[in-house]
Parts: sequence; structure tokens; C-alpha cells
Amino acid sequence: MKNMLMKRMKLAGAVLLTALLAVACGPKTDEKKIDIAYVNWSEGIAMTNLAKVIFEEQGYRVNLLNADLAPVFASLSQKKADVFLDAWLPVTMADYITQYGDKLETLGTVYDNARIGLVVPEYVTINSIEELNQVRARFKGEIVGIDAGAGIMKATDKAIPDYGLDYKLLTSSGPAMTASLKKAIDKKEWVVVTGWTPHWMFDRFDLKILADPKGIYGGAEKIQVLAWKGFSEKDPFAARLLSNMHLTDAQISSLMAALEEPGINETDAARKWLETNRDVVSNWLPQIE
Repeated sequence: MKNMLMKRMKLAGAVLLTALLAVACGPKTDEKKIDIAYVNWSEGIAMTNLAKVIFEEQGYRVNLLNADLAPVFASLSQKKADVFLDAWLPVTMADYITQYGDKLETLGTVYDNARIGLVVPEYVTINSIEELNQVRARFKGEIVGIDAGAGIMKATDKAIPDYGLDYKLLTSSGPAMTASLKKAIDKKEWVVVTGWTPHWMFDRFDLKILADPKGIYGGAEKIQVLAWKGFSEKDPFAARLLSNMHLTDAQISSLMAALEEPGINETDAARKWLETNRDVVSNWLPQIE
């Protein structure tokens, strides 16, 4: 009886020790998981996938959440997503900041020379939004847009009456817009689209942004990283990494170009860019104290 009791005590001790070791050595799920929201815009897809591979190297389990802009901001405010790397401010996404700003925090600026506007191929002979009505037939009276909730679409909805344009704004998506642009350029047809920089289309095609004398589309903007309020306290390492993340014109252009290469998925393309630019990314990593 005594021997049996001793065996049971030893077994219980072994089970307890195993459990304690599992807790001590196992991953701290709360600290090693991050949900990154993004919309289907080329620069956002590129930056998000780069962040994904960086965090994975740091031992994080990364979940990417794709949605339209309005659900992205709602998800951030409700802590259903942790971060969003593609917030255009102070103009393009100002309405969302007005609605959700008190529930969000800004972690940093990824890129500081972003612009939106109406874009045409270089061979189009007009240079200003004010000239669009004079050549309406050449554009078939249409402006090819993107997602309905995007800031650039709201700006264009304002530009049409402010400039007195006899044009219809077509709702589509980022990829559909670039597909329409390419199709028109291949045929040397006139086309006007809602466009922005940074974007790979400016590297692939000869384009120009039409002058905006009324300033409807604003000037240069910053692309900032947003998180739910309090995220930086919950995960200081992730917050510092994202606050350190900054891309120059050349870097963001090469990153987007890498993701447009045929035959390679977005995550692998971002990982390939990371290997080529290891010295840049290493400077973003916080020092672990």
C-alpha cells in the first residue's frame, strides 16, 4: 500500500512538473499573436505582407484580415483587428478619424509623400481637372474609380460638382481600376482614373496626375500605422517595431514591384524583398531589454 502511494505521488509530481514546464517554455500566445487589417490597395498589400514576414521571424502568429475601408476602421475600434498600416492622413481618411479616432492610436508613419488625384496617361493632351469637360467625349464621360468607401472616391464625389464636371464616377476596385487603365493604354485610348502614389502603375506606365487648382485632393499626405487604443501597452515590442517602420520612395517602389512579379505569391515576394533589404529592416527591430 505504501509503495503504491509513493508511485502515485511520483506520478502526480511528474505530471505537475510537465505542466509547469509546458507553461514556462510554451509560447505566450497573447504576446505572440497579431491581427493585421488591410484593404486591396497595392501599397497596403505590400506593406502588410512585409510586416507579416517580419513578425513571423520574431515568433509571432500573424493573421491577415482583408476588408473594405469602413469595416477595417470598425474592426480596429472594436479590437477585432490590432493594426492597420495604410491610413492616409490628414485628408483622405479624415472622416474615419472623426468617427473612430477616440478609440485608436497612431503608432508611426510608414511613408510621408503620398498623393491622391485624377490620373491619365502621359499621352493625354490635357493637364488639369478644369479641362475635363472640354474633352468629355474622349473619356466617354466616365472616371474609373475604386472602392466606394475610399477617401479618394469621396474626394472625387466632391470634385465633380465643384468643378462642374459632366462625368459619371464608376465604382470598382483597385485591381479593376488598374486593369481598365492597362487596357486603355494598350489601345492608346483616353482614360481617367482615381489614382494615387505610391503605386506600381507609375513605374509600369507613363502617367500624370491632373492639376487640382481647387485643392480638392489635398497635398502630400502621410501613410500612418493605426492600432486600437491601448495596443502599445499590451504589446510594446510590436508597437515599437511598427513605429520604426519607414520606407523611402525607392524602397516602397521596389517593394511594390516585387509583389507584382509574376509566378510568386505576395508573402514569398515580401520575404524575398526582406532578404535583399535585411539591413533596412534590422534597424526597425526594437532592442530587447
